[in-house]
Amino acid sequence: MKITVRKGCGADGAEAVNVVRRSISELCIADHEGDAREVADWLSNKTETTWGEWLMRSDATVLVAVNASEIVGVGMINHDGEVLLNYVRPDARFSGVSKALLESLENVAIEVGSRECILESTKTARKFYESCGYKSTNETSLTLAKLL
Repeated sequence: MKITVRKGCGADGAEAVNVVRRSISELCIADHEGDAREVADWLSNKTETTWGEWLMRSDATVLVAVNASEIVGVGMINHDGEVLLNYVRPDARFSGVSKALLESLENVAIEVGSRECILESTKTARKFYESCGYKSTNETSLTLAKLL
């Protein structure tokens, strides 16, 4: 899979939101345990309207990972170095999409002067982030950090 990471744009809205929603619904089962109410709460702000709001933020950068002109991943980082989104389309899992997005998000953080990235991991993604050099801020937390 040849992955290109670029800034998100308005035209990406429907496809990007679908990637995020499918990733949460289909891949994060260890986190929501199939609880319909919890899934609905998690998805409640994953809309095209919210996509537009994310793009308008002056304090954050939204990225998409593309393969063969299809969006296969979505990431966002604020300019304090907090990773806010890193979601992959279920059929693209384990193909390097999340890693490419995370590296690009970290590069954005470096460009804006951050010396550390921090994120709130899901249970599903914790091992992935740890394999990328992130460390838990305490033993019981899913908050992870990495010095850049």
